[in-house]
Amino acid sequence: MLQFSKVQTAGIIGLIVLGLMFAVPNFLSEAQRDAMPGFLPKTTINLGLDLQGGSYLLLGVDTEKVIDDRMRAMMSDIRREMRPNRGASRERISIDNLAYNEATKVIVLRLRDAGDLEEARDRVRDLTRGGFGGGLGFGGRPYTVSVSDGRIEIAMTQEAERFYASEAVRDSIEVVRRRIDPAGNKEVSIQPQGAARIVVQVPGDDDPEALKAIINRTGQLSFHRQDPTVNPGDAAAGLLPPRRMLVPFADLEGSGGQPMVLFEDAEVTGDMVQTASMSANNDGSGFQINFTFDSRGAMRFANYTRNNIGSVFAIVLDGEIISAPVIQSAITQGSGRITGNFSAQEAADTALLIRSGALPAELTTLEQRSVGPDLGRDSVEAGAKALIIGFIAVIIYMVLSYGRFGLYADMALIANIILIAGVLSLLGSTLTLPGIAGIVLTIGMAVDANVLIFERIREELANDKAPINAAEVGYQKAWSAILDANVTTFLAALIMFQLGAGPVRGFAITLAVGVVTSVFTAYVLTRLFAGGYLLSKRPKDMAL
Repeated sequence: MLQFSKVQTAGIIGLIVLGLMFAVPNFLSEAQRDAMPGFLPKTTINLGLDLQGGSYLLLGVDTEKVIDDRMRAMMSDIRREMRPNRGASRERISIDNLAYNEATKVIVLRLRDAGDLEEARDRVRDLTRGGFGGGLGFGGRPYTVSVSDGRIEIAMTQEAERFYASEAVRDSIEVVRRRIDPAGNKEVSIQPQGAARIVVQVPGDDDPEALKAIINRTGQLSFHRQDPTVNPGDAAAGLLPPRRMLVPFADLEGSGGQPMVLFEDAEVTGDMVQTASMSANNDGSGFQINFTFDSRGAMRFANYTRNNIGSVFAIVLDGEIISAPVIQSAITQGSGRITGNFSAQEAADTALLIRSGALPAELTTLEQRSVGPDLGRDSVEAGAKALIIGFIAVIIYMVLSYGRFGLYADMALIANIILIAGVLSLLGSTLTLPGIAGIVLTIGMAVDANVLIFERIREELANDKAPINAAEVGYQKAWSAILDANVTTFLAALIMFQLGAGPVRGFAITLAVGVVTSVFTAYVLTRLFAGGYLLSKRPKDMAL
């Protein structure tokens, strides 16, 4: 029990040295870290919003609009499904009325010829046959199709509504993350809160208004054909044919053209864009936006440009035309560029929006605040004082209570702090004020195992056992109690991490890491020290 082979001893020492290597960069400046050799670790523990200061936003996700948008998209699909299709040997089915009731969330389809009712129902059922959440194993049908009083009603199931609402929150989190942290090198925290809220915390950024400006642009990109038969002046006066829209030009440098009348149904949508980047304009001054499509978008783009040479193809972003080029030739390479005499910043911001994708739902700011660095500095100082005072108090108590063995416990406690810092640095964790509280709590927990062991050794010594035998029995008999106590604490930390958010997760991470390292240092490292002393000196009596 007290004996360790040379390999085991080297492994224990090597693990502590490795933890020290990862912990040391936290005490160096950025210049000193950059000057370190490349093979040495340079990652550090990052300070959270409550320690460093920054911006905090609580955003609401309009999940109701997500459902409405899906139902309206279904209406467009139904119109397309009723058109003639020679390849499928289908004739046109004339629609008398197709409407969506936002209150009941039901699409009602009426036909001009009642004899087409059964064929139309079959087409709609085929259209809605696909399942939702199939990748997660659900695979339920998202829509119900019913026929009554000579009309077809399409409604979304409650399960599908909940799934799509939850999906909108998840997708919104990813889009927001790509917008405010495109390089992935900021320590931002974006977490869901409840069913339809998102918490955004950006340490080091004290301008929440600028953050909102980046987040709140919907980034909805689409490509539309123009309807040259409608006069924009008549359209502005309200004389707009069905499924047409009057779209203004964006207020960009070089723009300012008259609004254009476009077909509502997009020929290509932004979700088909694979990449987007900014570069200098190849044909003039300013900058341009380069983009590439995925296979689906490339096919649609090629087919449309091939069949509409000489027509205007409007590129719309967030309800504004950012470019309206005339198609000169078929574009079959699956890529294109948007010109409009953009400035460098305009082109970069627009490319970022296109690249990050459209927000699946509108976000509203429910709460915003800027946390100043002074509060963070005070928190760091208070947390550091608590850590130092607790550390010193535990060290003194252990030495006074257990003498030499208490000193071994103190050495293990120092190693425990080093390992915690090393693991948090390795993970690139963000340290918050609750995280500091978790470390302070871990200090007490780290010596708790040693107290159990040492008290058990005292009992064995009181029963007139030799020091070596007493130590072996003490470590052996105390193990089950140590394991039970720390496993339950570790499980509690896991539950907090799964169910909590923000600072609660920070506390859970430091607590979980501290539990693992404290068990290692308290049970293994002190046993190495105690075994080395007892087996080399073999004292006949031992004061403990």
